[in-house]
Amino acid sequence: MNKYVIDSWAWMEYLDGSELGNKAKPSIEGGNALTNMVTVAEVVSKVNRMGKDPSIAFDSIISLSKVIVGDENFAKNVGLLHSSIKKRRPNFSLGDAFVLQTARSSNARVLTGDPDFEGIKEADMLKRKKR
Repeated sequence: MNKYVIDSWAWMEYLDGSELGNKAKPSIEGGNALTNMVTVAEVVSKVNRMGKDPSIAFDSIISLSKVIVGDENFAKNVGLLHSSIKKRRPNFSLGDAFVLQTARSSNARVLTGDPDFEGIKEADMLKRKKR
């Protein structure tokens, strides 16, 4: 079974119970989900700004995934990765780089629907059904 690094985009869909969140559900609830600590902060911030209870989001992430906290070398590698990708993809955020480096260092896939990950070999893109 694949390990998945769940990005904030996928977590928000899952927490909303959307169509794409339901597609993400087996990967999130399958016991092999990882979440970078930066993603935890992003999700908590977004949920709080939406006027929802951030404790529910936080508790879900903590109970359903292993939270990854990197060391100094991890941070250096995130910075180098971000710098290299940002040259080609101006919207690729530092948070995205944390997610991608987590996947690379954990031999895992990124589960996302974020268009900034389109074409990145480690990314499994969640997409809506075509009508």
